[in-house]
Amino acid sequence: MPKFETVVVETDLLILGGGMAACGAAVEAAHWAKKNGLKVALVDKAAIDRSGAVAMGLSAINQYVGLRDGANSVQNYVDYVRNDLMGVTREDLVADIARHVDSSVHLFEKWGLPIWKDEAGKYVHEGRWQLMINGESYKVIVAEAAKNALLQTGVGQIFERVFIVGPLMDGDRCAGAIGFSVRENKVYIFKSKATLTAMGGAVHVFKPRSSGEGMGRAWYPPWNSGSSAYFTLKAGAEMTCQEVRFIPVRFKDAYGPVGAWFLLFKSRATNAMGGEYMVERKSELGKWGPYGRVKPIPANLRNYLGMLDVLDGKGPIYMRTEEALKKISDAYKDDPKAYAKKMKELESEAWEDFLDMTISQALLWAATNLEPEKRSSEIAAAEPYFIGSHSGASGAWVSGPEDLQTGETKKDYFWGYANMTTVKGLFAAGDASGASSHKFSSGSHAEGRIAAKSAIKFIVENNTAPKLDQARVDALTAEILKPMETFEKNQSASTDEDVNPEYIKPRMFMFRLQKIMDEYAGGVTAQFTTNKPSLERAQELLAFLAEDSAKLGAANLHELMRCWENVHRMWQAEAHVRTVLFREETRWPGYYMRSDTPTLDEEKWHVFANCRCDAKTGKWEMIKRPILHVFAQPKPKELEPALAH
Repeated sequence: MPKFETVVVETDLLILGGGMAACGAAVEAAHWAKKNGLKVALVDKAAIDRSGAVAMGLSAINQYVGLRDGANSVQNYVDYVRNDLMGVTREDLVADIARHVDSSVHLFEKWGLPIWKDEAGKYVHEGRWQLMINGESYKVIVAEAAKNALLQTGVGQIFERVFIVGPLMDGDRCAGAIGFSVRENKVYIFKSKATLTAMGGAVHVFKPRSSGEGMGRAWYPPWNSGSSAYFTLKAGAEMTCQEVRFIPVRFKDAYGPVGAWFLLFKSRATNAMGGEYMVERKSELGKWGPYGRVKPIPANLRNYLGMLDVLDGKGPIYMRTEEALKKISDAYKDDPKAYAKKMKELESEAWEDFLDMTISQALLWAATNLEPEKRSSEIAAAEPYFIGSHSGASGAWVSGPEDLQTGETKKDYFWGYANMTTVKGLFAAGDASGASSHKFSSGSHAEGRIAAKSAIKFIVENNTAPKLDQARVDALTAEILKPMETFEKNQSASTDEDVNPEYIKPRMFMFRLQKIMDEYAGGVTAQFTTNKPSLERAQELLAFLAEDSAKLGAANLHELMRCWENVHRMWQAEAHVRTVLFREETRWPGYYMRSDTPTLDEEKWHVFANCRCDAKTGKWEMIKRPILHVFAQPKPKELEPALAH
């Protein structure tokens, strides 16, 4: 086994991740660090130009409140988020992001992002909260601003291609992180006074619909492996909404976006017989309490109605693209030239929606001779994902901002610094923070800024360097590199390095994890349905898998990263199974169904289902936290400050 060099990096604020939240954190942290004579380091396992959920691009900014236009208020957005998550949301966190998100969007435009505008110079909306953009280079533009903020001010360092494995602790305080380079034989020890985790959510915990050569296809980035959840869990932080996995309905097999078709083109989705499930199954919505009556209908309930059609043998489900384009273009049918021009424009927009963010969907359309103006295209529910920034809510339980608390909420929702987890000095943003869904890319950027400013405040007020136990660091280093040692010692025990009695390769480990979750925790092949016996069986099998994780083998640095990615996924899976088992109701049909408790139970379960794993003993604790309200009555004006700078 090759020798590894140990690189020690000391900084004040450590930002983990390279996606939108981390980039927002970098911009904000650089400003306040310079004012206070502090240093910032950002670490990403990829290269931040194309890192995170927006790596391939995006065709719309999904959160823009539009406060300066006066059309919406912060409370409007909080109401929308609370309704979509069936009443389960931290209003203080959602409001904090909503009052700041517009300033992030304005920064994007200032940095060069092309946002669509109409003839009057106003933003073109896809829906109430969404703006259309030419976003192929969205992430590159935002990343450039983050790099400039850190490097040109002289306050920061950026480490790319460094995989963070887990936290370093000084008692009950987070003291930094440990990881390794995926390009060089180096182990990195990052010492910090505060740490901000923004390492994304998790995909490939469940078996994907796509298989074989298409296995890597997913709606959410396939390299997001639950590192945020693992990091915060291993630090001993309380987690929230770990049962809330997100199942997006997307164009089938290539996961192309449907938002523009529903919101911009006003398309319908129908079953194979032409029936519109949102109309024909409308009565089903009445079974889900007040949430079945709100507008827009919650995403999980929209999913559920389509799934019922599939279960009744009425699939496949189709997006009626040809109908939508015809309806728009028919307004020009009396003028052949205008009609031809409009059809060309619509066709261009239809393809551009994919080329901006999901190129594989355009390739699939082309490969299957599908012309959207002539023929419908299949849509389907994807496999489950863990994501705190979209229509999911899984992540760390974090402190809200002090100024938004009421007398009722302050005791439960505030503990000193906005976006700090229950672990001292550990902050979370983007997919790493929970109970604040629908922040998307722009809101994640804004939340990164909020968390970074708060973390700098923490450092200023707690400006002592944490202490590390060198023996513990050495033990962690040996544990991290063990898969390479295991492989080297045992590779000659078989003629095929992928099949060996003494180790398990990360790919095979991932297959085992996905099979467990798919069959017992409500994956695609189980029609997203589970029950108590199935979940208990999943726990038993996950315990066996955890034992076998000690025998992971890695032939090189890339496989070493894959080993630890799958350990991270395993921890996310464990948190999910335990929390679904704990919440004895079905609140999100369309995301999952507890067949043994198939109805909504507002009296007992209008609460947050939280969990925590004791970092020393490994014992799990399940916790109920109250859902409290910040908004007793509309307060639009006093809630809309911009970030100070």
